[in-house]
Amino acid sequence: MKLNDLRDNPGATHKPKRVGRGPGSGLGKMGGRGIKGQKSRSGVAINGYEGGQMPLYQRLPKRGFNKPNRKSFAVVNLGKVQEFIDAGKLDAAAINEDSLVASGLVRRKLDGVRLLGKGELTAKATITVTGASKGAVEAVEKAGGTVTVAAAAAE
Repeated sequence: MKLNDLRDNPGATHKPKRVGRGPGSGLGKMGGRGIKGQKSRSGVAINGYEGGQMPLYQRLPKRGFNKPNRKSFAVVNLGKVQEFIDAGKLDAAAINEDSLVASGLVRRKLDGVRLLGKGELTAKATITVTGASKGAVEAVEKAGGTVTVAAAAAE
């Protein structure tokens, strides 16, 4: 088979209807839009409009609340920290938020860096961060290192 032999299955494609091309086409004059009214005009998009009745999305109650002053932490997983130590981008003896940013592991500190326990840490690392999960602290201490949670902001 060659590229010029490729064809769609018979009946898989249809020619588009040519609307408004005279009475012989069956879709002439008003082109299947009926007589007058908003939907017969061009440029009409009436999604969610219910003819003046209060729309469903407005009838349903609002839920939830977004705290305006909530803290947003940059997240670092142990597995990534180990990768960067192996690659020589981080010094395991002293890892802090500034060194994480400088190495490129964290783009920006936001309200601080939070250490999570995903992945494995084999290096003996001394880490100073704003927050850390219990699992992350246990994993670092198991590898012989320490985690210092510095100036944890009260939430």
